[in-house]
Amino acid sequence: MNMREGRIMRLPPKERILDAAEDLFFNLGIRRVTVEDVATKAETTKAAVYRHFGSKENLIAEWIRIVTAQYAAILDNLEKTYPGDPRAQLYGWAKHIADTLATTSHRGCPFINSIAELPDPNDPVRLLIEAHKKRQAQRVAMLCEGAGIPDPEAAAVEISFMLEGAQISTQNNSIPNAGKHVMRIISEILDRAERGKKKGPLKVLAKQAG
Repeated sequence: MNMREGRIMRLPPKERILDAAEDLFFNLGIRRVTVEDVATKAETTKAAVYRHFGSKENLIAEWIRIVTAQYAAILDNLEKTYPGDPRAQLYGWAKHIADTLATTSHRGCPFINSIAELPDPNDPVRLLIEAHKKRQAQRVAMLCEGAGIPDPEAAAVEISFMLEGAQISTQNNSIPNAGKHVMRIISEILDRAERGKKKGPLKVLAKQAG
C-alpha cells in the first residue's frame, strides 16, 4: 500500500467517496465514470455512495463545488499574501496556472472538460460551472482595476482567454513551454498600468493646451 492509499483508507466513507470521485472524474470524465467505479476505488459499496449523495449527479455537483472552492481559495490566499497589491495577486494567479500546466497537461481544465460533457444549458452542474467562471472573471476584473490597468474589463477578458487557452494548448500539446508564454503575456498586461501612469500627465497637458 502506497502513502496515498494509506491516507485515503483512514478517511471516513464519505470523504473516501469524494476523493475517489475527484480522481476519476478529473482523469476519465464525468460521464464515463460509473457509480460502481467510484465505489470500487473508494473501497465501499454503491449503496454507500447513494446513501451519502443520493445520485451520481449530486456527487458530480459536490465535486464541482469542491473544485470551485479550491480555485477561489487560491485567490483568497493571494489576497492575504499580498494585501493591497492587486498587481502581485494577478501575477500570482497567472503563475499558479502556469506552474500547474505540466501536472494537468493530460487533462487540462476540469471545468472545460466537464462542461463539454453537459450539452443541456440548464444542467445544474453546468450552471454551477458557469456561475463560478463569472465570479472568477469579475474578481479578475476588479484586480485589474485595482492594479490601474487601463480598461480593466477588457484586460480581464484577455487574461481569462490566455489562461484557459494555455490549458487547452498544453492539453493538445500544440504549444511548447506554454507556462513561459503565459508569464510573458501577463507581465505585458500588467505593465500597461505603468505605461498609463507615464502617459497620464501628458494627456492632461494636451487637454489644457487645447
